[in-house]
Amino acid sequence: MRFKGKVAVVTGAGSGIGESIAVRFAQEGAQVVLVGRTQSKLEAVAKKIGELAIPFSADVSNESDVKQLAAFLKERFGEFDILVNNAGGSKHGKLLEIPLQEWEEVQASNLRSVFLVSKELAPLMIGKSGRSIINMASISGIQSGAMIAHYSAAKAAVINLTRSFALELSPLGVRVNSVSPGFVETPLTEEGLKNDRFAASIVRNTALRRVGQPNEIAGVVAFLASDDASYVTGTDIVADGGWLIM
Repeated sequence: MRFKGKVAVVTGAGSGIGESIAVRFAQEGAQVVLVGRTQSKLEAVAKKIGELAIPFSADVSNESDVKQLAAFLKERFGEFDILVNNAGGSKHGKLLEIPLQEWEEVQASNLRSVFLVSKELAPLMIGKSGRSIINMASISGIQSGAMIAHYSAAKAAVINLTRSFALELSPLGVRVNSVSPGFVETPLTEEGLKNDRFAASIVRNTALRRVGQPNEIAGVVAFLASDDASYVTGTDIVADGGWLIM
């Protein structure tokens, strides 16, 4: 029960990796604030978790929504311990054909959200050691791929933004790290995995010869949030089953 008595905020908590992270924190004793745009999804996850879960509907790429989230947390808890910036999403398209609006949407959901949430919520975390922010990046931010230039650019920026926040917040008691997952089976990837050829290519190009599971990423996040990682800040942990070494 590494997180008993602590409060964790998880964005994008309505499904997939975010849901698994929220469940993991609750299993280890944390009170978890589930943040996402779809209230019904948040309530479904909260029902799984039980009394330790609090759903809060917000678009974390919207400054007004994020300020409301900060106000809620301040009123409800005063301060809190763990922040996971997991919200995000991807689109596919040829670089020369990506509409500006789509580019900006991908930057907003993956990068602006991390900046806004960290900026507004970090003041509720500083001043006490042992607190942690974890940002969800991607191996696409390390090794760019075709058809996802906007996503790759956003996730590369998340990794560097993580380092900048770590430089400023670590002396104030808040460690800041990121996690770069490889291909993980989630509601966002299930359609692609129905294509046997595509699924086989993922397995073939992963050293562990399988697709990752959300709970495996949640385990890495839980480590970074815990005192087991008390000397880890400003780093990116790759959890890709060995994709980048192939």
